[in-house]
Amino acid sequence: MNFLENIFFRLQSAASQPVLQEIHGGSIVQATGAELLAKIQAGRDFLRSTGMRKGDRCALLADNGIDWAAMDLAIIAEGGIVVPLYARQAATELAGMMKDCQPALLICGNASLEQEIQNVWPEAPRSILLEEVLRAGPSGLPLPAEPVLLEDLQPVTIIYTSGTSGEQKGVILSAGNLNHMLGCTTERLDLLMGQRETAERVFHYLPFCFAGSWILLLSCLSRNAVLNLSTDLGHLVDEMRVAEPEYFLNVPILLERMRAKIEEQLRQRGGVVHWIFRKARRDWELQHGAGGKGGWSPWLRIAGGVVFPVIRKKLGKNLKALICGSAALSRETQLFFMMLGLPVLQVYGLTETTAICTMDNPQAIRPGRVGPAIDGVEMRIGEQDEILVRGPNIFRGYWNRPEETESVLRNGWFHTGDQGAVDRDGYWTISGRLKNLIVLASGHNIAPEPMEEKLLRLIPGAQQVVLTGSGRSFPSAIITGEVQPQDVECALAEINQTLPHYKQIHGFHISTEPISIENGMLTANGKLKRDAITEHFHGVLDSLYRKKTS
Repeated sequence: MNFLENIFFRLQSAASQPVLQEIHGGSIVQATGAELLAKIQAGRDFLRSTGMRKGDRCALLADNGIDWAAMDLAIIAEGGIVVPLYARQAATELAGMMKDCQPALLICGNASLEQEIQNVWPEAPRSILLEEVLRAGPSGLPLPAEPVLLEDLQPVTIIYTSGTSGEQKGVILSAGNLNHMLGCTTERLDLLMGQRETAERVFHYLPFCFAGSWILLLSCLSRNAVLNLSTDLGHLVDEMRVAEPEYFLNVPILLERMRAKIEEQLRQRGGVVHWIFRKARRDWELQHGAGGKGGWSPWLRIAGGVVFPVIRKKLGKNLKALICGSAALSRETQLFFMMLGLPVLQVYGLTETTAICTMDNPQAIRPGRVGPAIDGVEMRIGEQDEILVRGPNIFRGYWNRPEETESVLRNGWFHTGDQGAVDRDGYWTISGRLKNLIVLASGHNIAPEPMEEKLLRLIPGAQQVVLTGSGRSFPSAIITGEVQPQDVECALAEINQTLPHYKQIHGFHISTEPISIENGMLTANGKLKRDAITEHFHGVLDSLYRKKTS
C-alpha cells in the first residue's frame, strides 16, 4: 500500500470522525474523513473534466485549509504533479516559478491572488478559484474511488526551494520518497504518543507549501489524528488554547520568543515564584553545563511541583512535546523547555531530502543535537565538514536544471551544503551553511550562525542579527529591532572575550526596519538572504568600515 492509498484507507476508516479542523476565532470548521474524501472527489472530477493528463503540473496558490489539503490529494490521486506556492510571496517571484515549470492549471485561494498573477503575467495558464473547484457538482464523468497507481519513481510534487541566493529551484519529489518518509515519521510519532485509541490532537500554523509542513499534514492524515489549522498568525496563542494540542511543529524563532515571554512574565511578577524559578534554572544549567557539575537540587524539585506545571498549563494542558525544524535551535532554548517538562524534538533536513534526514528519538534526546539519521538513510562528513546524504529520501533532481542536479548529486551522495559533525553514537549537530562562511581579507573563515545566535540572546529587543565581513578586515553585525547602542556594546564586549582575535566583532549597525520577505531580504520560509542583506546595507557598511580603519 503506497502513502496515498494509506491516506484514503485512513479517511474511509474515520468517515464520521473529524480529521482536519480550521480555527476561526473561537469557532471551529471541521471535516470528517468522509467530508474530506468528498472534497477530494470533487477536485478529481474537475481535473478530469479539464483533460489533465498524468504528469501535468498543477499550481496550488492558497493559504492553509481543509480545501488546500483536499486539492493537493486530488491532484496526486489523478496522477498530476502538485506545485505548491506561497501566498505571501511576491507575484513576480510566483510568476517566475510558474514560467519555469509551466503548469497546465493554476488554482488560487482567492480572487486577489489570481488577479495579481494575471497583472504580472498576462500569459499565465488557465486559473480558477479553489472554492469553485470544490463546490462544483458532478460533471457526469465516471470517478474511480481509488487513486491512480503511483510508481515509486513517479513525481508527485515540485516544491520550489527558498533560494537564499535569490534563485528559485524546483525540487522534484516522488511517490517513493513519500512512501519512505511517512513510514519514518509514523514510527517516531508512535514512539512519542504510544499505543492509544483516542485521536491525537495536533496544532499547525506553518504553510503547507513548505516540505516539512506538508510532511506533517500527510503524516497526520495517515494516522489517528486531528490536525487543527491556524487561520490567523496574529492570534496563535488563542488558537492554541482552542486546539489544546498534544504536539505541534515549530520554527526556532517561535520557541525563542515563547521562552523570552515566559522569562519576562516571571521577571515582572517577581516575588517568591521568580526567586524559586531563578534558583531552579541555575541548578538546571549547572547539571547540563560542561561536565554536568550539578547534583540533586531542592530548587528544581520545588519548581517542578509548584512553578513549572503552571507554565506548562498556560502553554497547553495536553502538550506532550514540541517539534522543531527548518533552522538550528539553540541548546539553551531546548534545555529551557526540557526543564519545564516539555521535550523539544529536533528535525534536520532539506526540501531535497523530502524534508528530513535526522529526527530525535523521543526516548533518547540529546540537547543541542538533531538526533540520528532516520531508518534507511546514510549520512557522512565530506570536505569542509559538509554533510553528505544518500537514501530513499533523496529527491529526483531539480526541474529542468540537469547541471545543477549533477552538481549536488555526485557518486550517489547528495551534497547538502550544510556543515556539521556527528558523535560516536550517530547523533548529529549542524554548525552552518558552507555558502554562509565569511572569508575575511586575512583569509580566516568564520561560520556566522553560532555568533549570531549568541548575540540575539544577549541583546535586549533584538529581532535579528546578521554577521557580515567577507573581504573585510573584521566582522561586523547588523542588528534589527528597538535596540539601544549601549546594550549592543555590552553584548559585543561579552562575546568578544570568548573569541579568537580574527572572530572579534568591531562594528555594528542598528536598523529599525526588520529583515522581511516583503523587502526581499528573507526567503519564503524565513531564511536570511545574505547577499541581498549585504547589498541593502552596502552604503552603511562601507561607511562603518571607513570609520573603523581611518
